Amino acid sequence: MSSADRRVAWVVTAVGGIAFVVIAAVLVPWHPVPGGTPPPVAASSVLTSEQVRRAEDFSALARTWGWSSLAVSLVVACVLGFSSWGRRIVARLPGWWWVRVVLAVLVVALIGRLATLPLAVLARRHVLDYGLSTQAWSGFARDVALSFGVSAVVTSVLLVVLVGCARRWPRAWPAVAGGALGVFVMVASFGYPVVVEPLFNNFTSLPDGDLRTKVFALADQEGVPIDDVLVADASRRTTTLNAYVSGFGDTRRVVLYDNLVDDVPEDQTLSVVAHELAHAKHDDVLTGSLLGAAGAVLGVGLLALVVGAVGERRGVRMRDPEVVPLVLALIAVGTLLSMPVQNGISRHIETRADVDALEVTRDPGAFQAVQRQLMVRSLADPTPPAWAQLWFGSHPLGLTRIAIARQLDLQPAQDGAHQP
Repeated sequence: MSSADRRVAWVVTAVGGIAFVVIAAVLVPWHPVPGGTPPPVAASSVLTSEQVRRAEDFSALARTWGWSSLAVSLVVACVLGFSSWGRRIVARLPGWWWVRVVLAVLVVALIGRLATLPLAVLARRHVLDYGLSTQAWSGFARDVALSFGVSAVVTSVLLVVLVGCARRWPRAWPAVAGGALGVFVMVASFGYPVVVEPLFNNFTSLPDGDLRTKVFALADQEGVPIDDVLVADASRRTTTLNAYVSGFGDTRRVVLYDNLVDDVPEDQTLSVVAHELAHAKHDDVLTGSLLGAAGAVLGVGLLALVVGAVGERRGVRMRDPEVVPLVLALIAVGTLLSMPVQNGISRHIETRADVDALEVTRDPGAFQAVQRQLMVRSLADPTPPAWAQLWFGSHPLGLTRIAIARQLDLQPAQDGAHQP
């Protein structure tokens, strides 16, 4: 790697890093709770001792399978990427350079999927044992195949762009590829609900009635235009509850899991909807997309530096299809290392949505009740290891969310603010 190539890589890294920091500083709500985020309430004040024991028992083994799968996938990626095995496999693949890149992605991904499949099966049996899934094994196999296909397509596009840019612009490829992948992240984040979500669920419009009317009224109250309220047939797969807002502009839709509509009181459903509408109100999808685009530019810059250093010693360049296993290994390592930053930002954004939901619905009782429902139905560990929450927790703990509701419920009497 020449000094000029290295300078380009460093510039791209700096641009991506500075953009990420600026976007995060401006758009992420770093202090979302008035008065500061309180400590979690005691689990015994929300759950029975039997519910706590059951959640802890389930979560302990679920973490074991999940972390074991992560470790195996990381080991496989690193063995193929940092040894000569991956290069030998790719060297045997036929076709034009871009065909070999796609085949290399498929081979490496398939090896990783097969290596972790036994752990996925064990994790699925564990979920079935605790009654958290209603899906047949055939449906599970279909979802695994679909997830693999979607991931393989996206990763193939990513690698073809990277290698193609390196072949076309040997020196400037980090800048070109970084810009291209930044645009891809933006497009993909808005296209995902339209292209990918229908592969896993069927959607129907919520029939006219009191709930539909109140959802539209809540959207008007939060200043979020929505086109429809849809119900996803999630109960054929899971017993857990969820809702989200998909699309953007006038095509926004509130999507409710059917078990949220059927099994939860209306005031609790509206509390969940208010949380999701708050994300749309603050354009949190756009914030995440901008951060993802900046992160892509930063990642490409770092990738160029590492591949330039490691690849030289291993006789592989970014323009060669043989680089695919190395790039996938670096992406796997980079993704793991960046998770505390990603999830830390996510927790702040989710907390702001909680606060907005409480302020709009003026119903902290319903908020606390649905948070308890979410914990009980998903068997979420009420007190996971602190480092696990720091690294893998994308949402605040349920006990923390209830503490926020209780804190905000007390504030009106103290400072004359609105009555919830």
